[in-house]
Amino acid sequence: MGNGVRFRDRAEAGRLLGERVAAEVGSSAAVVLGLPRGGVPVARGVARALGAPLDVFLVRKLGYPGQPELAMGAIASGGVRVLNEQLVAQLGLDDDVIDRVAVVEEKELVRRERAYRGDKPPPDLRGTTVVLVDDGLATGATMRAAVEAVRRAQASARGRARPVLVGDKAGPERVLVAVPTAPPHALHELRGAVDDLVWLIAPEPFHAVGLWYEDFREVSDDEVRRLLQLPAEQEVRAGDAKAALVVPESAVGLVAFAHGSGSSRFSPRNRYVAGVLEEVGLATLLIDLLTREEERVDLRSREHRFDIDLLTDRVVGSLRWAVSLGLPIGLFGASTGAAAALVAAAREPDVVRAVVSRGGRPDLAGPALAHVQVPTLLVVGGHDELVLDLNRRAREAMTAGPVVELEIVPGATHLFEERGTLERVAELARDWFLRYLPV
Repeated sequence: MGNGVRFRDRAEAGRLLGERVAAEVGSSAAVVLGLPRGGVPVARGVARALGAPLDVFLVRKLGYPGQPELAMGAIASGGVRVLNEQLVAQLGLDDDVIDRVAVVEEKELVRRERAYRGDKPPPDLRGTTVVLVDDGLATGATMRAAVEAVRRAQASARGRARPVLVGDKAGPERVLVAVPTAPPHALHELRGAVDDLVWLIAPEPFHAVGLWYEDFREVSDDEVRRLLQLPAEQEVRAGDAKAALVVPESAVGLVAFAHGSGSSRFSPRNRYVAGVLEEVGLATLLIDLLTREEERVDLRSREHRFDIDLLTDRVVGSLRWAVSLGLPIGLFGASTGAAAALVAAAREPDVVRAVVSRGGRPDLAGPALAHVQVPTLLVVGGHDELVLDLNRRAREAMTAGPVVELEIVPGATHLFEERGTLERVAELARDWFLRYLPV
């Protein structure tokens, strides 16, 4: 992403940042902490890409009386106070001055903690990779205070005087800061304080964070609370397949994801689409259609990704497991996984209520296409000409379905990597499942 490009909004920034952070963090146990309020929608995208829990980490600046922009230090979640020792010494500030400001700011911090988290306790950071996220840095001072506070929070909770060090069993294993945008000088000053630093653009001149978003509207407390209420995924055994399940409160349906072409439940792009569905009350089940050994073989031979019978058996087994959740079920299939989803829909007409295919190969479903009886949406990139032709033919073969629609996303190629195209896929899938899944 070039320095001259602005993000559409915080959701897009979170998706792009999440893909980058997922590549950095890998399979490490992670907790994502968003700095309210603007950092939380971005942190949601990062948390979803990692399949990690999302929480908030509040930092309140301690402004010098009469000059509130001059930071004497900060207080943060967990009762941690971080001082600008150099400024305190330079101005000869005594404890009373700092304490008076701290009392006021601590009341506001506690109010916000309760407003966002309620009675939910702070997350346990021991042994984890902590990912601190904001929607951007200006000077980086607030984030530097957050980093130090995270390192000290666990020690403070245990009544220990010394800071928590990297690798300390009482604290986080790693502290990573992730932001969509920041000026180069802020990144340089922060780099030495963290274990890892991830960003997308570092424009110069920078001026202000909001200039690098097309939509930088204020984030409300209600929006922060809503995002924090969404659960993190949990690993389950769905039939013969490993899967990741998320069930929002008062879910109105469940969408099972059938990945293809070597993809798995860990794909940040699939998790992004799942996250969009979860935000409107749809549960999601991301299924590993191949075992680890099959994936290793497939990387060399590509044989298993085209074994539609094998993939379909895994989808059907997962569907039969998912029936116990008591939710109407839809299928989202990508690439060869779309063929497996369609065959599964033909085999299980009493279970599957709707199908969406993204850049799929429905042609590989063969004769089963004529037996798919549920509303089906085929989404294809406008520049994916070969697959577009195959989808048109598949649509003609689907004579039993009540509704079969083909949606072409302009400018998109097969993987929907172009700006805004995956977001469009997610919106189309969201609307389709909301139309056909709820009772």
